[in-house]
Amino acid sequence: MRMGMRWMALGLIVALCAAPGFAAPQPIARVDVGTAQVSWEPLVSYQKIVLTVSGPGGTLRREFEASQRPSFDLAELDNAADGAYTYELRIAPVLSAEVVKALRAARKSGDAAIVARLQKEGKLPEVAVQSGSFTVAGGTLVPADLREAPTAATGNARTGAGNLTPAIAEDDVIADDLIVQGSACVGLDCVSGESFGFDTIRLKENNTRIKFDDTSASTGFPANDWQLTANDSASGGANKFSIEDVTGSKVPFTVTAGAPTNSMFVDSTGRLGLRTATPVLDLHIATSNTPALRLEQNNSGGFTAQTWDIGANEANFFVRDVTGGSRLSFRIRPGAPTSSIDIASDGKVGIGTASPAAQLHVASGEVRFPPGSAAAAGNNTHFNFATDGKNYIRGTTIIADNGGLVGIGTASPANPLQMGSGAFVSAGGVWTNASSRDFKDEIQDLSAADAEKTLDGLNPVTYKYKNTENEHHVGFIAEDVPDLVAVEGRKSLSPMDIVAVLTKVVQDQKKAIEDLNAKVAELEKTAQANQAAQTSN
Repeated sequence: MRMGMRWMALGLIVALCAAPGFAAPQPIARVDVGTAQVSWEPLVSYQKIVLTVSGPGGTLRREFEASQRPSFDLAELDNAADGAYTYELRIAPVLSAEVVKALRAARKSGDAAIVARLQKEGKLPEVAVQSGSFTVAGGTLVPADLREAPTAATGNARTGAGNLTPAIAEDDVIADDLIVQGSACVGLDCVSGESFGFDTIRLKENNTRIKFDDTSASTGFPANDWQLTANDSASGGANKFSIEDVTGSKVPFTVTAGAPTNSMFVDSTGRLGLRTATPVLDLHIATSNTPALRLEQNNSGGFTAQTWDIGANEANFFVRDVTGGSRLSFRIRPGAPTSSIDIASDGKVGIGTASPAAQLHVASGEVRFPPGSAAAAGNNTHFNFATDGKNYIRGTTIIADNGGLVGIGTASPANPLQMGSGAFVSAGGVWTNASSRDFKDEIQDLSAADAEKTLDGLNPVTYKYKNTENEHHVGFIAEDVPDLVAVEGRKSLSPMDIVAVLTKVVQDQKKAIEDLNAKVAELEKTAQANQAAQTSN
């Protein structure tokens, strides 16, 4: 009686667990596995397909346009090591110009309702993904069409969609509760005298599945079917354990063989540990080299693809722009003090302070703006913002301190505006040119002829500047002045150049007047002498 009940129990469990399995998602491509290459023949229209392959030989990611057929060659990996490889195909659907424009507007405005409306209207297709596995053994790919031979113990094998070989002649049906006070083995490879150890239920054959077939038919009652699956059934498939949404044709959870102990660990408080059984915070990642998170936006939803990494190691905490060339756009070094960067609730940013009093508040030290290129680094064209008892902007090019002195090209201004050339604006507001002989070369006298010619060529005009309404001036037009006083580019003038020309002309005229006065005096003297002689006669 006891033996009969156990066989009935096994029959019931077989009926529950060994039924036809998971209905796979509708494929987006047919897979062709050769000896050195895997290729996919797309079955849907697409704008782009992204192929990612991951395994012991490394990770490969490639994009294929609509005219290209996705493929993967073992030679593309630096080290095509033996083992199981996982692939994922993700399509970017063909979108109309109207949808692309709407998606850009949604991103700019942050309005998620636009995306929801496009999905509801069927203009934004659901993301199509296909994943699977293949195996490399002896440096070549394992064909996907091999059939598994029956086991030596029973001569049985399960093939196809749950078919039994050899066929079971009849089923046992129990119309009552079933209690098994012992262990149960279910599967084609169970044998008489099975050694269970501590196993209560054992599934034993070349395809092991447990399916939860909910037969609810009334409105409002949940009826989704689920399945626990161990390992793929096809040759070259993955050694893995999955939870499958049979009704939705999805596989939301998978663990592949070889995953390390405590790959995912949830403790009694709900904290999640990744590679650790002792999570300290809500999420705790522990690894020997650079724990990191990848945030990947693919283009299957219509938006531009962009990938970021957030990671940390002994050198820094960083944000990496993977799409932009793996630039580390944000880094924090170990030992950085508290509130190195602190953003207050009102948006003010503090550097070295937790209480910023301005939009940007630097507590101490200096802020440096280096040159834009390495070649310019030696030119010292940067600015420093610093405090050392005085508030000032300092640089080898410009200095402005809180005493009101500004230096351009000099580190020690002595006037309200001091130039490195020696020119300055005095405290009274007078512009003073640098005119020392020490500053000049090729010094020559200006000829009177050149000065007079230049003066004759100057055309004084009245004018106002375009950016002013009521200010009128008298002066010259830079494009019209003679070459002697013209400045390179002819967009400005040096007043001292014109003053020098005027000075030379005035000096020459003064000399001419002096000569004329001397001649007049001589003539007057001669006339007086002649007059005196005539009078004496």
